[in-house]
Amino acid sequence: MKQGLIHLYTGDGKGKTTAAVGLSVRAAGNGMRVWFLQFMKGRPSGEIAVLERLPGVTVRRGECQKFSFQMTEEEKKAVRFQQDELLREAVSQLEEIDLLVLDEVTSAISTGLLGEEALQKLLTQKPPQLELVLTGRDPADYMIEAADYLTQMVKQKHPYDRGIAARRGIEQ
Repeated sequence: MKQGLIHLYTGDGKGKTTAAVGLSVRAAGNGMRVWFLQFMKGRPSGEIAVLERLPGVTVRRGECQKFSFQMTEEEKKAVRFQQDELLREAVSQLEEIDLLVLDEVTSAISTGLLGEEALQKLLTQKPPQLELVLTGRDPADYMIEAADYLTQMVKQKHPYDRGIAARRGIEQ
């Protein structure tokens, strides 16, 4: 692939991570080297379990076990340090990556659990061949501006609104 583009999957609807996982599977199936970084999520999930088994796919995750509003300042500081390290590790490997997925990166930044500087630099100095995917709610204007693809997932209706929790194998 000669020209890598930037994808942004955002909105309040279900499917942002699922779209990024699907693209990762497609890329891996075509022999591409994929790094899938997941911020803000630390619980087990079916999609991560499958990605970890695919040849050519590297998965790195934060250890976030709570929502940001449930964390103490000390916990937020620890999570931010760890998530900043995840992004630094990926950036140090960019020449070895064809597709880089930063799942929930917009949310990590909007909640202050990831520093913006490294992402801003990546968006402006991305290697030309790198395909880059950003997911999450409430993206900053600079993310929207940088995106070549902008997909808005809009919730029209969701079982959670009726009190139905996330179901294993479907939402997690």
